[in-house]
Amino acid sequence: MLLKPYLLFLGEARDELAAKTAHGVADWRPDWCIGQLRLPGCKADTGLPDMGVAEAAQKGAKTLVLGIAVSGGRLPESWRQILLEALAHGMDIANGLHTRLEEIPGISEAAAKHGRKLFNVRHSDQAFDTGKGTRRSGRRLLTVGTDCSCGKKYTALALEREMHKRGLKADFRATGQTGVLIAERGIAIDAVVSDFISGAAEWLSPANEPDHWDIVEGQGSLFHPAFAGVSLGLLHGTQPDRLVMCHEPTRRHVRGLPGTPIPDVGECIQMNLALAKLTNPDCRMAGVSINTEALGRAEGERYLKAMADKHGLPAVDPIAFGVGPLVDRLA
Repeated sequence: MLLKPYLLFLGEARDELAAKTAHGVADWRPDWCIGQLRLPGCKADTGLPDMGVAEAAQKGAKTLVLGIAVSGGRLPESWRQILLEALAHGMDIANGLHTRLEEIPGISEAAAKHGRKLFNVRHSDQAFDTGKGTRRSGRRLLTVGTDCSCGKKYTALALEREMHKRGLKADFRATGQTGVLIAERGIAIDAVVSDFISGAAEWLSPANEPDHWDIVEGQGSLFHPAFAGVSLGLLHGTQPDRLVMCHEPTRRHVRGLPGTPIPDVGECIQMNLALAKLTNPDCRMAGVSINTEALGRAEGERYLKAMADKHGLPAVDPIAFGVGPLVDRLA
């Protein structure tokens, strides 16, 4: 458990998606956050008050959360002084990057000197087996996508919240650093050695009561050349009973690769179902989740109706309109 409240560090995020960790924590756990720290040139904004380390510490901040994704997960040298300053002002540091904080010169020594803790939330001490594909009790839903960063986490969290409102048994299962920070448990699945991804997914969503749902946060996309391996491991390891396809309608290419166009939603549905059926032949698609924020409300409603008509499935925006129609189908 991290000490709260948090100061969210956005660094020099080039756009809002680069700061998706900060946005996720601010959107789903606003009571845990006291402010944001942005460096010159930052183009992201969570809407929290801007403040430096000293001001945040004076106002009670207990943990500096690195809320930005950087290419390759490497922590820039330019951030080191910020981390040292936070430790000197009595803050712990929570890090979601692939680089461990202990690998940065001077950070471990400063943490020891000031009696502070370092949390590398992307790295788990849990040892995982390889996947077995053995059927287990309980029910599972996995969010999948046409791309990375297209709404899988927000959809899963919205489903858990709606199911709890209805008195249903459901638990959000985090598979990325942001989800782990929000849920305070889970596995950053992209830090697991590839042979053990499906086994880690089985461990994350174990046997449970027959009417209990694990709502598993998806990662990447089967159609993204960089991240398809993680997506496939989650499909096989979670043995999902239901899938929800997530999509951002204004993109023309997958995140970070301009030469790779966004695939057709229908093709994504078919491919994900076909591969999910290896470990659960009864897997079905529960619906489609669309991030319509860039379309506006009226156009977004028209787009959702068109998607529902085209694919014969409920189509929702989990934030703008809710996920009720998806939960209605979880029977």
